[in-house]
Amino acid sequence: MTQSNSAPSTVGVYGGGRMGAGIAHAFLLAGATVRIIETSDDTVQTARDRVESSVAKAEQRGKLPAPATELLSRLIVTTNDAQLQACALVIEAVPEDIDLKRRVLRNVEHVATDAVLATNTSSLPIDDLARDLARPERFVGLHFFNPVPASELVEVVVGAKTSPDLVADAQNWVTALGKIAITVQDSPGFASSRLGVALALEAMRMLEEGVASASDIDTAMMLGYKHPLGPLKTTDVVGLDVRLAIAEHLARELGDRFEPPNILRGLVAEGQLGRKTGKGFYNW
Repeated sequence: MTQSNSAPSTVGVYGGGRMGAGIAHAFLLAGATVRIIETSDDTVQTARDRVESSVAKAEQRGKLPAPATELLSRLIVTTNDAQLQACALVIEAVPEDIDLKRRVLRNVEHVATDAVLATNTSSLPIDDLARDLARPERFVGLHFFNPVPASELVEVVVGAKTSPDLVADAQNWVTALGKIAITVQDSPGFASSRLGVALALEAMRMLEEGVASASDIDTAMMLGYKHPLGPLKTTDVVGLDVRLAIAEHLARELGDRFEPPNILRGLVAEGQLGRKTGKGFYNW
């Protein structure tokens, strides 16, 4: 691997959901050709629509280095994972299910034999995901944040067998995307999820106990600590189901201080998952 301050010329993204589409957008901005892999013709069209909508909105705001048509001409969305064979980097961006991620990563390693593999997991251990890989030294965590095009931060997560050269390359790729890399060793929740979830869970307990309203709790963090969003609104943006899954994982790994409060479990059971369903701690 050669260290470079440019993004890989061809990047694969396995999974075209909100995060995968955002990652694709970010690499298109950096000049890469991007190949998104989806599971059906219906999801192919949905993923393409997500990226096209995101790029069009960026163009309207004057945030593109070239016309949207030029960026989108470098986008391929398909169910044919053989398209990954030409990729220098493939980023897995499927839901936070460790068995699903392992299956996807094994398949990608088999198909894209020359590619570096990365995962966008926000909390699952890198070493657990690498367990069945033949080349774990070519595997790294690249934890992007939502919304990816606007977010400045990417966590580079280093597994026990991740090559130091790959870590340096990953840091340079993040820089090429116009973002800032922080580097963390593989650990439950890494840095951002662990701290973010801890704050959000305490905010939920305060709301549950009637200490203050959701709006006032969030305002305390926004005005008192200069957070752009409060912890409850951030949870709505991330998705209450996503936050619940991360909290449950952290509780198993780190103990009761990450045990999800009843208010979170209850809202998820009712299907109130935040912005994506129109209601969570706020009405959207």
